[in-house]
Amino acid sequence: MCVLATLTPFRVEHPAGGYKKLFETVEELSSPITAHITGEIPVWLKGSLLRCGPGLFEVGSEPFYHLFDGQALLHKFDFKDGHVTYYRRSVFSKQMVDVSKYISVNGVTAHPHIENDGTVYNIGNCFGKNFSLAYNIVRIPPLKADKQDPITKCEVVVQFPCSDRFKPSYVHSFGLTPNYVVFVETPVKINLLKFLSSWSLWGANYMDCFESNESMGVWMHVADRKKGKYLNFKYRTSPFNLFHHINTYEDNGFLVVDLCTWKGYEFIYNYLYLANLRENWDEVKKNAQKAPQPEVRRYVLPLNIEKADTGKNLITLPNTTATATLRTDEIIWLEPEVIFSGPRQAFEFPQINYTKYSGKPYTYAYGLGLNHFVPDRLCKMNIKTKETWVWQETDAYPSEPIFVPQPDALEEDDGIVLSIVISPGSGPKPAYLLILSAKDMSEVAKAEVDINIPVTFHGMFKRA
Repeated sequence: MCVLATLTPFRVEHPAGGYKKLFETVEELSSPITAHITGEIPVWLKGSLLRCGPGLFEVGSEPFYHLFDGQALLHKFDFKDGHVTYYRRSVFSKQMVDVSKYISVNGVTAHPHIENDGTVYNIGNCFGKNFSLAYNIVRIPPLKADKQDPITKCEVVVQFPCSDRFKPSYVHSFGLTPNYVVFVETPVKINLLKFLSSWSLWGANYMDCFESNESMGVWMHVADRKKGKYLNFKYRTSPFNLFHHINTYEDNGFLVVDLCTWKGYEFIYNYLYLANLRENWDEVKKNAQKAPQPEVRRYVLPLNIEKADTGKNLITLPNTTATATLRTDEIIWLEPEVIFSGPRQAFEFPQINYTKYSGKPYTYAYGLGLNHFVPDRLCKMNIKTKETWVWQETDAYPSEPIFVPQPDALEEDDGIVLSIVISPGSGPKPAYLLILSAKDMSEVAKAEVDINIPVTFHGMFKRA
């Protein structure tokens, strides 16, 4: 079912608890299985949808406790000549690349920016001057004719300071435009002493290493990408958690930064323990009521700042309610424009027409709708008008939408949206790959399989 919704989300109850199937262990497949097609696969859709998530939620009688603890499982849907096959394998890291051998960074995020020529940008924390912590933006060049591993040629583009000398913030993504890098530093901190000693000394786990700085709010950092220069502007705002940037772009002396936020300083991961997610529906709702609340926000950062403007709102762009006020202490206090907000209703795992519109003005974003943390709808949002198109069916639980542009597309939303859906109570097939029109979120086709598919987090489409 597809509906055109207003800002108020379309809500469904889940008393049957079918979402629990998202968190069940499944087996690998020895070979691909053929999917049953309803509808018609677009003739131009050729390639593979790759997705990753947990597939093993216990080892023998010992369960994993957190959503992000499970053993990784890689999923692949192959499209060829109107047919679809499905395959999955567990992921075991036999060989890992230690990036720190080549560059000063302790690790990088799961959300790099990839340019059309294959150049990759990412961010990770590092030890900066005087052994204090910092964050490095790194650039990895594309593969060249000499076939030398690009990792060996990576370099630091610019370094951002850390608000706390010994406790870096949790970083999941960042913003990139043709001329600037935007890093949002949140109050969710990693206690490095606990992190380095947790397994060896006192048997703690990864989640025990996080803590919140209740007083810092959020710091936004900007750097000139081409000059490799940090811009020492003190952008500040009230606290929130952040995992996913939607898009960032330049507009007449301003940076427009669109984010999927969770309000407050408490870490949202505290509410993603499997025991909570597997509760009956009424308990799931009660737990979600205690958690930070989701909100899609637009922040606008001025790049041209004059002391004479102290006390004034520096934002002169039309069609936004976001503000940036220069204070006497040189802090630029930011207030957002709210693009989407609903109690315990999130627009998350955002996707755009990345190849053509990343770092540029855009109109449409696609997202996974979370209802008290339960994924139960797919959404398309017009960022400018705030109109929302919703696909939703009873007892159906989709995954992150992947936008695939149509070849030779003329408009931003010419293409399709792919999502894996589990449907434990709606028919003989427990899971399927859903293909939607990216124009109006109407169903184009389904590729159904006879086995359950657990929760997946992120993925990509690779053209043949």
